[in-house]
Amino acid sequence: MHTDLRVKHDIEARKKAAELFGKGRGYKSVAKELSMPRSTVRKWQQIWKAFGSEVLLSMDGKQARYTYGQKVAAAKAVVEDGMSKGDAMARYDIMSLAPLDRWCRAYRDGGAEAEAQGTLEGIGGRSEAAHARAAARGRGGVPKKTAVPGRKAGEL
Repeated sequence: MHTDLRVKHDIEARKKAAELFGKGRGYKSVAKELSMPRSTVRKWQQIWKAFGSEVLLSMDGKQARYTYGQKVAAAKAVVEDGMSKGDAMARYDIMSLAPLDRWCRAYRDGGAEAEAQGTLEGIGGRSEAAHARAAARGRGGVPKKTAVPGRKAGEL
């Protein structure tokens, strides 16, 4: 029997969460009751609010395909227009928060260039600003040490 490892929590946990959301419970209390990470239950709540119980219960780990237009429009709505991510998910039929987060980061890094370069579509490279930020960081994303005017090397 093949088990899809992308579906980390069984249908029973999602059913119980949907039931509790329907009763007006928040993601924190639902997470506590189900002994699950808050971040997971929060994502489920966003999906439940945007699409309803049916979509939450039908999540099977298969990744949805989104058009380039959906990606750019959703990222622009969140980054430039201030739309909440939950509202953007509902308006643009996005079934998961993870890709929307990635698109928003790409849009912030590339701005209007992200659309022209195809960064949001997964092709093309980083914008010049993203390259500059990456160059200023060392291993693990930690900023590199820089020389301070007026101080000698090794002096605190």
